[in-house]
Amino acid sequence: MFIFFSGTYVSSIVFFFPTNNFTNRHNWVWSLCAVFGQNSDETRPFYQCNFKIRLFRFVHKFGHPILQILPEECDLLCTHPMFGPESGKDGWTDLTFMYDMVRIRDQHLCSSFLQIFSTEGCKMLEMTCEEHDRLAARSQFLTHTIGRILVEMEVESTPIDTKGFQKLVQVKESSAKDSFDLFSGLFIHNRFARQQMKNLEVAIEKLQERSKELQDPIISKL
Repeated sequence: MFIFFSGTYVSSIVFFFPTNNFTNRHNWVWSLCAVFGQNSDETRPFYQCNFKIRLFRFVHKFGHPILQILPEECDLLCTHPMFGPESGKDGWTDLTFMYDMVRIRDQHLCSSFLQIFSTEGCKMLEMTCEEHDRLAARSQFLTHTIGRILVEMEVESTPIDTKGFQKLVQVKESSAKDSFDLFSGLFIHNRFARQQMKNLEVAIEKLQERSKELQDPIISKL
């Protein structure tokens, strides 16, 4: 989906889907919301169009290679709203909006764009894409992984649920609402995610070993 901002207010956003008529517009702000796994060849022609493009919006470290093909006059802003349809359905107050001003020369335009989210109450957090990906692997990806494991285990509520288990069920249900493409994208496109997966496997193996060590003396006494 390509989003054209003709001004600095949400009310002046025009959505283009499909993108047939997009190339005929003179755009100040172009928000390219890339889907995980999307073929870069599908979007490459748009990077090189002779538009009045001043600002890009992208997610994850995937945005940095775009600098190699973007025209010099284009600014690049990488962002990641750390919320979705479920967590943001009642408003964006206190929800984190991460951004990285990779190449920004038009500070006024960039600030106007970010103000859309800060005005809605988002907690604005500036950090590099590299740091974002590292932290996201330890939080967002790990949460989705645990949720997917619980989905595969077909975990359900019971009459004797503890508070801790109720939270696990919530994680499972939240993960089940997201597509598997999201999970695979978090794994494939974040190089830190692979290490987190290995850490999880090692942790499970350690728990199994410790349980076996405690179990063996008991069994030997039987």
